[in-house]
Amino acid sequence: MSDADLASLAEYMGILPWYLDSTGTRHDTGPETARALLRAMGETTDRPDRRLGQLYAAQATRYLPQWLVVEADAPTRLPERAAGLQWSLDLEDGSRRSGRGPEMEPLPLGIHRLRYGGNVCWILSAPARLPWPERGWGVTLPLYGLRTAEQGGIGSYADLATALASLGRHGADFVGVNPIHAGFPTDPEAFSPYSPSSRRRLSTQHIHTDAPVPAGDALIDYAEASPRHLEALEQAWAASGPDPDFDAWRAAEGEPLERFALHQALAEVHGPYWPDWPPICRTPDAPEIVAFAEAHRDRVDFHAWLQYRAERQLAEVRRAGEEAGMRHGLYLDLAVGTNPGGAETWADPTLFAQGVSLGAPPDAFSADGQTWGLAPLNPHELARRGFRPLAEILRAQLRYAKLLRIDHILGFDRAFWQPAEDGVPGGYVRMPKEALLAVARIEAARAGATIIGEDLGNIPDGLQEDLSASGILGCRVAVFERDWDAGDRAFRPAGEFAEAALTSFATHDLPTLAGWRVARDIDWRERLGSLDAEQAAAAREGRALEVAALDATVGGAGVDSMHAFLGATPSRLVAVQIEDILGLEEQPNLPGTIHDHPNWRRRLPVDAKSLGDDERVARTAAILKDAGR
Repeated sequence: MSDADLASLAEYMGILPWYLDSTGTRHDTGPETARALLRAMGETTDRPDRRLGQLYAAQATRYLPQWLVVEADAPTRLPERAAGLQWSLDLEDGSRRSGRGPEMEPLPLGIHRLRYGGNVCWILSAPARLPWPERGWGVTLPLYGLRTAEQGGIGSYADLATALASLGRHGADFVGVNPIHAGFPTDPEAFSPYSPSSRRRLSTQHIHTDAPVPAGDALIDYAEASPRHLEALEQAWAASGPDPDFDAWRAAEGEPLERFALHQALAEVHGPYWPDWPPICRTPDAPEIVAFAEAHRDRVDFHAWLQYRAERQLAEVRRAGEEAGMRHGLYLDLAVGTNPGGAETWADPTLFAQGVSLGAPPDAFSADGQTWGLAPLNPHELARRGFRPLAEILRAQLRYAKLLRIDHILGFDRAFWQPAEDGVPGGYVRMPKEALLAVARIEAARAGATIIGEDLGNIPDGLQEDLSASGILGCRVAVFERDWDAGDRAFRPAGEFAEAALTSFATHDLPTLAGWRVARDIDWRERLGSLDAEQAAAAREGRALEVAALDATVGGAGVDSMHAFLGATPSRLVAVQIEDILGLEEQPNLPGTIHDHPNWRRRLPVDAKSLGDDERVARTAAILKDAGR
């Protein structure tokens, strides 16, 4: 075996031979990285020359590629190699067409399977682009923090519905929250919304119950609140009777729901993370697992019912936004990956790359790179299935939201995989960008929704242009929008912001406006030891200069000036953070920390219902209305 053969196989499978990091430094993909990433894809690496020959031979027998993107409801023509080819087409709606040669009738929106000989070509019939939304604004807030310390507990879907109703009265077009994917009920400490158990299912942490809740503190104590909430759900389940609507919903959800509910029941017995389970329990189709499901039928029923309750309550959130006159209503967030020990990977392990984590390469802020502890989708398996698993993930979010943010959409172009082996560098894997963008357009068009792609970081060339061409908005963060040619503290004026974007001052991973102004994030970094006293002092001096520069750009030092500045940008959508409206200094999440900083635990000082009566909210709404939003 030669390194050249290995490199050729790696490149054929989409592993980039090199990349430039954010500082412009070139990193070559070495043999050990190539082997690790190939193994993660399920490829053997002992005879790469032989394997490459097999792949080329299989490709030679195909008249059509594995997938094609066509424009929905427009004349369709297959590649010329299909001349004289006999084919049959299974449409997404279950109907079938057949024909010969490249000419096809216009195809409806959806993912369709074309068969010819023994081969399959997936046809992704998507709109050429999504329409941009009208100019508008909304509020992002922490769902978990929607209950005050006096109210106690964890913010619920009912609180969220109340927040939409109260903020909608002021003209807000949307309310955004962090991901509400299914988590780990048996691990109260697993409360990060960006490390979910399953992105196809919903968090039960936020299901409203009528059980009384004791008062709490400014910070949520999940170790106390989560078990108590789960007990309240158990009592509600015990008090529930036969429900034909639940039965019908469950039947329509089918096997994927049953498998998820079975996983949750197994987790109650064996622990939250399936790699720690007995080996026999790690295979969903094992006879022993089937027997477990029968023996624990009530627990499986319970977890299916929880998903039903979560969906019904989210339908009420959607209805609250509609009744308040919101254009978009709920603005949800799709996590970039899933926890490798959760329900999603247990139910469908071959869909995910094994032994690697999503992450980011070394940069000026992280010399060793970043490992996020999230399982990547295997692009080859995803393509083999016609990208339907991604469509299902998107569809689950868009049932209730007319705005959806895709976290780290850079991964639609290339994804950084970090091997689990110590000392093995990570590398980039090329993703089927055209297909992934087409799937996003299909599902957004189906739901009448707008997609926002979080395009921050080491952005691949051409990606932002492709997003704009697809009608997918990018993210613009005012604190990052600098004119670097004019100096690192020269902020862009409002008129230079992108139109095809959702713009905000910051994000949940950054300081609030008030906190940024007083360098609260630098205080935390010094307290936790990532900055020494000298470094922290220098950072504070730099921050003071940045604050002065931003004040000069936005025309004032207060939050009102910032909101007026955001409103004046050409960006189609503007998001203001509730923490900024309320003048809070502490940020929701400090990246790189878990328990040292109280991530995802801060309660708001104003309850959901009172947001609509808060003078600061009214003032923000008036400012944005004056800006033409």
